[in-house]
Amino acid sequence: MIRAVPSVAAMASYPLADLGNSNAISLAQNESAFLVSPKALVAGQAGLEHGTQYPDPDWHALRAAIAFVHDLPSDQILCGAGSMELIGCVIRAFAGTGDEVLGTEFGYLFVSTACQQANASYVRADEPNFKVSVDLLLDKVTEKTRIVFICNPGNPTGTRIPNEDIVRLRKSLSANILLIVDQAYGEFDDQDQSAVFDLVARGDTVVMRTFSKAYGLAGARVGWGYFPPAIAEHTRKLMNPNNISTTSQDMAAAAILDHAHMKDVVHQTAKIRADFTARVRAAGLNVPESHTNFVLISFRDAEVANRANAALLEAGYILRSMGGYGLPVCLRATIGTAEVMDAVANVLEAIIYE
Repeated sequence: MIRAVPSVAAMASYPLADLGNSNAISLAQNESAFLVSPKALVAGQAGLEHGTQYPDPDWHALRAAIAFVHDLPSDQILCGAGSMELIGCVIRAFAGTGDEVLGTEFGYLFVSTACQQANASYVRADEPNFKVSVDLLLDKVTEKTRIVFICNPGNPTGTRIPNEDIVRLRKSLSANILLIVDQAYGEFDDQDQSAVFDLVARGDTVVMRTFSKAYGLAGARVGWGYFPPAIAEHTRKLMNPNNISTTSQDMAAAAILDHAHMKDVVHQTAKIRADFTARVRAAGLNVPESHTNFVLISFRDAEVANRANAALLEAGYILRSMGGYGLPVCLRATIGTAEVMDAVANVLEAIIYE
């Protein structure tokens, strides 16, 4: 019998959202409720003309666009098939057997999967009130810690911490510990991100971003990271060559240069999020302050959460159950259109007031 290596055999598959009924509206994967930039659509159509050729393995035009928008050196940018590719590669490159990767209680679950792939241990620090605590992270650091990984804003909590706290965390860690800051929802966070990007110059910090959220390109699979040169060198050894299609590269480059469209998406999302949050809070539900395109909804207990989830499914709306994150009393709701969120609120109110 052919057997997988022990570390892979012991792994569970990464938990995907159960999208169930194809006719239902999915609010389970934090996809954008709004159309992609028209300029990105035009660029993607043009990119299809080059489908017979392999894509640019060095992402020249895409890196130049990212560098221009964020005022970064383009040669320190790596682009991945979503930020997931970059996360997996950097963890496998810098953590292995006997090493620890330190994350947070409700941190992005794919980090745990990447640690299993590397045969490294994933350690979690508590997140009181659904917020990352720098002090609790530092308390968990040991001589085995090789990487500290934080999401800011967080997923699935939606909360954020001040960037000054991230700077303090970096300064408190030894230089032989790599800090990864995942800013998948960074465009929804109105903080000046320059202080976090500046940490990369130290040589011990990586900042990740994605085009899947604010830019609405989840299906194109494009992410990027700002890396110190030595970290980029080894990470790239594990990345697939020609990893992002020409069409996706062209769409992403056009999308990031259409700043006005992205800001409009963020503004509309924030308005709908605020209205929805106020309404469900008024019904007695707990919703942490979100700085993303989703909200975490906390119910009285798991039984009520399950009833709400069942009622939403029956009404044709798929939210994300949070049991896999150790939050059986919670559902995560991607922010859809105003009409969709009104309908979701109607279902939740019916459950709470019945």
